[in-house]
Amino acid sequence: MASSSSSTGSGFPCGACKFLRRKCTPDCIFAPYFCSEQGPEKFAAIHKVFGASNVSKLLLRIPAHRRSETVAYEAKARIQDPVHGCVAHILTLQQQVESLQSQLMQAKAQLPPISMTSLTMDNLWHLNHLNYNYEVE
Repeated sequence: MASSSSSTGSGFPCGACKFLRRKCTPDCIFAPYFCSEQGPEKFAAIHKVFGASNVSKLLLRIPAHRRSETVAYEAKARIQDPVHGCVAHILTLQQQVESLQSQLMQAKAQLPPISMTSLTMDNLWHLNHLNYNYEVE
């Protein structure tokens, strides 16, 4: 398999092709994400969760700059929670956002009203800055 047709450019198959024991072609979808050295172990863990066909489909659906970390993250999430995967993490984060929004609304409600005569330009800037940074549509 030490041919120049390998898509890794080193003459060796990528880690995924090495694990799958197949020839690595120049258009191999796995080569950019699973190097020849550490790639077989990394691919084996992901392959165990998704299978080779599903991994290639996932890679094609994910933007190129996010592929490497996304597939590994999703595989780890599936191992931890086989039913929900990363959706469980997303739901937890959404609940945290809702809780923080509620706390923010309560804190704003407890603030005393500000009279317009006591506002200085500096106070207005801080007030606008707070509203801009912490309000969620």
